[in-house]
Amino acid sequence: MKNVPLALSIAATLAVACSSTRKAPEANATAAVSDAQTTTTAEAVPYVSFALSQQNADAAIYQNSSAEIRRLFQQCYELARLRLDANLAKSHVLPAAVIVDIDETVLDNSPYQITGVAKGRTFTQANWAEWTAKAEAEALPGALDFLRYAKGRGCSIFYISNRSIAEREATIKNLASLGFPDADDRHVLCMDKTSDKTERRAQVKASHYIALLCGDQLRDFDESFKDRTTDYGRPRVDAAQDTLRNYFIMLPNAMYGTWLDAVGGKTDSLKLDLKQNFFSKHAY
Repeated sequence: MKNVPLALSIAATLAVACSSTRKAPEANATAAVSDAQTTTTAEAVPYVSFALSQQNADAAIYQNSSAEIRRLFQQCYELARLRLDANLAKSHVLPAAVIVDIDETVLDNSPYQITGVAKGRTFTQANWAEWTAKAEAEALPGALDFLRYAKGRGCSIFYISNRSIAEREATIKNLASLGFPDADDRHVLCMDKTSDKTERRAQVKASHYIALLCGDQLRDFDESFKDRTTDYGRPRVDAAQDTLRNYFIMLPNAMYGTWLDAVGGKTDSLKLDLKQNFFSKHAY
């Protein structure tokens, strides 16, 4: 009988246990193990997707509904005002600009994540595009007030996002419907070929003094933070602490990001085993 990774057996067990047709626990366990042992990796992907989606459940609930996350966003944008005022007071020749990420920075996509948990699915370009096409994401607490404040202080607002070019029209519609300033083709810079935002930031810097950047990923400040090979990237944060303190506002996102890729990678079929390795290594 062909062996399969332990994670696939776990995933199959979860999927069978949560199906609408219930069997006795012993029968479920036996059937799940049998199915996992005889199923190819490609056929097991739905079970893996289900297990991964359930691992994200607590984070999605926290991001979607907690009073704590609401206060965290308010607090971040309160700090953003202070940092912006301090940086605008510094000598600069070019007109000022604020650069923000979009997802989990100014727009709340937790309903997409909640739907993934409910349906037992993980991210795909197709189901993500289905969500963004709705243009129904709500503004995150404090984001709209802060960007209107920044606009009132004379700043241009640039939205640098890794949403695709194909999603830009719906994204602009979403931002504009909520009243976000500078929600137009010139200021919404979506991903074209690469997720590295360095070139797009440089494009803004060529004509503006960048007074502040805001994002839910450290890569929204500098692409060098993609490197997590040493202690998950934490020493790099310590080394850049002074610059980050003055010019970058970090927003909370417990649902996804480079931090999670550093542990589980980006391939669904491998994530469960890689996460289990992480748990085993760091458990006491």
